[in-house]
Amino acid sequence: MPTSAAAKATTAADDDSQSRSIAAVERAMDVLLYFGRSGQPDLGVTEIATSLGLTKAAVHRILTALRSRDLITVDPVTRRYALGHAAVALGRAYLARTDLRAMAAPELRALAEQTGETATLSLRRGDTRLYVDQVVPDQELRMEVTLGIPYPLHAGGSSKAFLAFLPEAEVESYLERHPLQALTDKTITDPGKLRKELSAIRKRGYATSLGERQAGAASIAAPVFDHDGHVVAVLSVAGPAARFKPEGETADELVAAAARISEQLGYAG
Repeated sequence: MPTSAAAKATTAADDDSQSRSIAAVERAMDVLLYFGRSGQPDLGVTEIATSLGLTKAAVHRILTALRSRDLITVDPVTRRYALGHAAVALGRAYLARTDLRAMAAPELRALAEQTGETATLSLRRGDTRLYVDQVVPDQELRMEVTLGIPYPLHAGGSSKAFLAFLPEAEVESYLERHPLQALTDKTITDPGKLRKELSAIRKRGYATSLGERQAGAASIAAPVFDHDGHVVAVLSVAGPAARFKPEGETADELVAAAARISEQLGYAG
């Protein structure tokens, strides 16, 4: 049976209305996502409109709709907008289901392939840290680590990468509670020397070790940060000291990999 002109017109109108609705939703998502990537605690209507190429009237309508769902809040004095508690709840729900091992796995594989050395992931447990995953290269002479064994936070590249990026009060508390035990003859056991080393690590963004935890091993380690800027994990590349030099291009690749994971965790840098 032929479709009537009226039916065609109705269908076209419905399609047009649906397209406009989708476009409106996409603009609202663009505005909401802009709050996440702007790096600013609050934003004005003009800033948002200019950055996203929208009219101020359109931005105002979107913000009003987002406020009605508590995704956005406004300061009544400054008239500047910020993320609301509903947006924070969404972020926390994402973080609650985040599996750091799964998130880091592609980066570990890439690092092992790029460097030809073992790539590892470490997590902190109190005043210790432990390896939770590794990717080992196909080499006859290679490093392998034991997963799940706790190590002190002062010995080795991965440990120092944790300690260096903890708040200063936590570092001092660690030094007060724990004598700096030597795991090898290269382990830093002098508190003053360790403090200088931690300061250097913070400046360059990564830690290195030449036999400090395990004799004959060399490593380089970089921190992974969460949305609050807390160090939550450490990526490392390690190999035999006779072959592996923890510097140069390896450092660049490692720091970039750690930064990508940090970004996925909401860290804005």
